[in-house]
Amino acid sequence: MYGTGTKKMLMMMILDILKKYSDEDHHLTQQEIIRLLKNEYGMPCDRRSVKANVEALKEMDYDIVMENGYALVGREFDDAELRMLIDSVLFSKNITGTQSRSLINKLKSFGNKYFEAKVSHVASSSYLSRTDNKQVMITVGALNDAIDAKKKVKFRYTYYGTDFKLHDRGKEYVVNPYQMIASNGHYYLLGNLDWFDDISYYRIEKIKDVEMLEDKVKPMKHVKGLENGLNLPKHMAEHIYLFCGESIPIKLKCSTGSIDTLIDWFGKDIKILEEKDGEIIVRVVCSEYAIHYWALQYGPYFEVIEPKEIRDRLRQDINGMAEKYKD
Repeated sequence: MYGTGTKKMLMMMILDILKKYSDEDHHLTQQEIIRLLKNEYGMPCDRRSVKANVEALKEMDYDIVMENGYALVGREFDDAELRMLIDSVLFSKNITGTQSRSLINKLKSFGNKYFEAKVSHVASSSYLSRTDNKQVMITVGALNDAIDAKKKVKFRYTYYGTDFKLHDRGKEYVVNPYQMIASNGHYYLLGNLDWFDDISYYRIEKIKDVEMLEDKVKPMKHVKGLENGLNLPKHMAEHIYLFCGESIPIKLKCSTGSIDTLIDWFGKDIKILEEKDGEIIVRVVCSEYAIHYWALQYGPYFEVIEPKEIRDRLRQDINGMAEKYKD
């Protein structure tokens, strides 16, 4: 009935129809597939050809059931996975609105027509606060290439002014890039500013004009905090706000009911030192600058016991805040 080329096209058309119109809850009869082939592609077909092509697709390891009609049940992403990916893009502040809509449409194409109704909320994405930097995707690609090649990068860094626009800081940064990480709703480059020996972080949506250099990156063993390589889960737990600085042991006092919050921020690698009368004293390991900021945020619920230096700085800041709000 068909030439060789047309047969291959027919198989791909049937696969496309199964992707669009079928899933575990929606099976297509042979007659429905024939009708869709004619309506969408103008392709004539008979029942025997539909069955033969579906069987060929199964032999190619496509997960298709052939009971009560035909349905493609195995996909690259299930609906829950797609929903999570789309929501991640939807609420990301690191890309422009145009890039967000483009990415979401690409992700939606992995689902079928029934999935569309489940993500109708994506229309609300236009009001979200987003970066004005249209180079973000180019930046991510360039940084990824440099990290993979273990090469230094050069870039410009920007900041928002009172006109709510991005402005150049007026100098070039030469950085050893080691990893890109997501934290607190933003995307960061973890690296080392070339003429220093400690870790530095850069908001990727504020980077522009990235250029990969020929020079090899500085070995991690020469960077404070990375001497033994990058253990990302441990690093993120110790640098909860991505502040630089040495990680040190901290003693905190709180109610036993606050353990959930501690695990959210510091993971399960915390140690309970004492428990009495509904209160606990725990030890966490964290950057001293990050714990200072965190303790101010959660002051009503947590008390820093040690080190004394952090406790003293917190007292000064709290007294200063009390002065501002005394009237």
